[in-house]
Amino acid sequence: MPPIHLVRPEIRAERAYRVPTTLAADAKVDQNESPYDLPAEIKRAALDAFAETPWNRYPDDRPHRLVAAIEAREGLPAGSVIVGRGSNELSHTLGLCFLGAETPVVLPSPMFALYASVARMHGADVVDVPAKKDLTHDADEILSAARRSGAPLTIVTTPNNPTGQTIAHADLERLAEGVPGVLVIDEAYHEFLDGPTATDLLKAHDNVLVMRTFSKAFGLAGVRLGVLMGHPDLIQEIEKSRLPFLVGRLGEEIGLAILDRRDLVDQRVAELMAEREAMEAFCETLPGVEVLPGAANFFLLRSPLDPKDLQARLAERGVLVRDVTGYPALAGQDGQPGWLRISIGAPSENQAIREALSHVLREE
Repeated sequence: MPPIHLVRPEIRAERAYRVPTTLAADAKVDQNESPYDLPAEIKRAALDAFAETPWNRYPDDRPHRLVAAIEAREGLPAGSVIVGRGSNELSHTLGLCFLGAETPVVLPSPMFALYASVARMHGADVVDVPAKKDLTHDADEILSAARRSGAPLTIVTTPNNPTGQTIAHADLERLAEGVPGVLVIDEAYHEFLDGPTATDLLKAHDNVLVMRTFSKAFGLAGVRLGVLMGHPDLIQEIEKSRLPFLVGRLGEEIGLAILDRRDLVDQRVAELMAEREAMEAFCETLPGVEVLPGAANFFLLRSPLDPKDLQARLAERGVLVRDVTGYPALAGQDGQPGWLRISIGAPSENQAIREALSHVLREE
């Protein structure tokens, strides 16, 4: 027998994070990815730059050029940015830095499940702040939980995955001023919002960390690049917990290449937002369907059908969507069915979604 009993009980109690890998579909809209790959010329430029580097030598311990480019773009002083292997890796880093046995951590729910998983693996106590009935989060409730528990770490996401709901900028500022510890603001989908971003809080609040990703609006989910921004003194301490060489030269070159094409990113974001509004409006015309509009590149939908049944029937027609009823707040309650999450695809994918939904729901 392998000595699995030696694995820490906090780890054994968790499930490995697994997502079925299925690329062949008429509409793959189950992971909030961008439907748009990078243009061939950007890929070639990054690959050509990578080819000029020595592959037998280690990269820099940190991707210093990409870090500097992000700091310049955001108007931040040197030492304010960490670039990691996706925001998932940075989430683990935050757990390593701030959480230990029975350490309280404030996590509104529902939110991206990895945060709670990381907390549990470190033996931390998750202080849950449930969403309101409309699936938004109350800043006063979050603040109260942070103060009551004395949590060194409070994490919020805006727009929030899986609901697509937001926290007002004024409420973020109140949280920054009021929490007793560090406030992490996950802005993975911030490009889809108008108005101020959480980086505006960094100058006035040295307890704020802002997390972002290249996986959504930038379309680099397959490359794995995440960003953490904060006060240089705090960033310096967090760096101590990270392994070196996590971001290789190729990832850095690709990140630099897309940063130079903000025009392309903005154009694609505008297209996705227009498609989202059209998709939400269409779904509201379907019999018995309720839509929860989102502020990112996805929305929630529920119908008279059981969500798992609807998901399976859509998959039979080549449309992959996400069943989010694993989140208790999104499961069926009070006689209401649970929710599905639908990402926004390219126009052809969205047409396939419309046709599949119409076929399945109108035949009922």
